[in-house]
Amino acid sequence: MQTSVIKANSLSKVVSTNQEQLTILDGINLDIKTGESVAIVGSSGAGKSTLMTLLAGLDTPTTGSIELLNQDITALDDEARAAIRSEFVGFVFQSFLLIPSLSALENVTLPCLLKGEDEDVERAKQLLSSVGLEHRMHHSPAQLSGGEQQRVALARAFMIQPKVLFADEPTGNLDQQTAEKVIELLFELNKQHGTTLVLVTHDMTLAELCERRIRMHAGQLEES
Repeated sequence: MQTSVIKANSLSKVVSTNQEQLTILDGINLDIKTGESVAIVGSSGAGKSTLMTLLAGLDTPTTGSIELLNQDITALDDEARAAIRSEFVGFVFQSFLLIPSLSALENVTLPCLLKGEDEDVERAKQLLSSVGLEHRMHHSPAQLSGGEQQRVALARAFMIQPKVLFADEPTGNLDQQTAEKVIELLFELNKQHGTTLVLVTHDMTLAELCERRIRMHAGQLEES
């Protein structure tokens, strides 16, 4: 029996603009099991990234509740949510978000420092080798191609052995061949570590590799 790792109940997100109230998410219910891979797809503006930031505890909903790893994160303050993220959650974004002044290796060990732990340099080296970058460890992000930077970001995401990995358009800035390599690595690491994978993507090749596809349309979910 798989247990739930993420549960959303009656989730809505409303933002106020000068003119009006905009409903971005409307009554979302979602249950994601341990080790599952789930793709959230839909057109631009459908609410995909907003849903992901809520599920990851990066933002709070207007109404409804979210359980992440059996904790009601909607009842926690920013600091408590940040503590859960640094302990259990990995992120990969379209824009890589590497620290320009750090080498690839230092970028990968960064999550250790953020958790207040010693840098596990050996693990970081193994992860960089597993994404084919053993010869680029001491290069800065500026010296790496987009695909290499995304692979560094993948290695960094798996540094803390996350229970959940959120990826927002992880292949969005990559050419097709590089994107395929990154996708392959993502699922390889997911299998190796038993990590639950939640992907927001326009890339149907990527979405079809996931066990579940959820389509967002005008702030609501349709399971496909």
